[in-house]
Amino acid sequence: MAHLRIGSRGSQLALWQANYIADQLRAEGHAVHIEIIKTTGDKITDVALAKVGTKGMFTKEIEEAMLDYRIDLAVHSLKDLPTELAPEFVIAAVPEREDPRDTFLSSKYSRIEDLPPGARIGTSSLRRQAQLHSMRRDLEIIPLRGNVDTRLRKLQSGEFDAIILAAAGVSRLGLMDLVRMRLDPEQMCPAAGQGALAVEARSNDAATIAALNFLDHAPTRAAVECERAALNALGGGCQVPIGAYASHQNGKLTLQAVVASPDGKEVIRERRSGSDPQKLGKEVGEALLAQGARRILESVYGSVTSVPQQP
Repeated sequence: MAHLRIGSRGSQLALWQANYIADQLRAEGHAVHIEIIKTTGDKITDVALAKVGTKGMFTKEIEEAMLDYRIDLAVHSLKDLPTELAPEFVIAAVPEREDPRDTFLSSKYSRIEDLPPGARIGTSSLRRQAQLHSMRRDLEIIPLRGNVDTRLRKLQSGEFDAIILAAAGVSRLGLMDLVRMRLDPEQMCPAAGQGALAVEARSNDAATIAALNFLDHAPTRAAVECERAALNALGGGCQVPIGAYASHQNGKLTLQAVVASPDGKEVIRERRSGSDPQKLGKEVGEALLAQGARRILESVYGSVTSVPQQP
């Protein structure tokens, strides 16, 4: 059996995810070591994600460690992984997905509808901001960065009336008792790949890829490939207001996707079904562009600033 080195970010959630994969591999008889790697996204914590214009901000340094043979594989939140990988890398496994939805957390209010005018909601996501504004234009959306514990402390200290977090992360950390409401994809469309993990390896490392094969969950892989194909057709990343969620219904994939202006005044939606994940995702992305998404996204891309070079 192999000795496998996993690269991971150092946050509590990232380490939970890395340890989850490590435990699965150990159960198969492999020796596993986790190497913590600090990424660009971890270094820039005082800027809203929507203002950070680099793809791979949570993955670049980890991929560099793979190329240097310091690690053999990496565990990512799939939504953080760029839609186009360099040819040196491959998504070797996509385990079964957790709940893909977003959640509403508040110390005082049970639902978004209950929030008073001008209530302060914390989120790091332009996608969530845009969809929140489409529901309630009177809300004040405040950028919120940091790990889950940091965000929860800010909520509990009264800095925010509510915050929005991915259900998967809250669940993995055992904090679901703080959730007041789970937001259905029709209400708030999740990020492409939300709730899923990606296990990345070097494309020339056949032994590691073979060792990871048992982790792959075909229905989840098909769904996230569909979502990522839509995101790729739209030219988007995690810093733009795009949602995409695919589910298996009646033997086919159904993909719903949304592009919204940051102020929530314009929301473009598309929903289609098909059997080919890549084709369906591309068709939905192109349909959104044809309906006016291109104009929204060009406006957003024009306002995204580049990240300074890291020392």
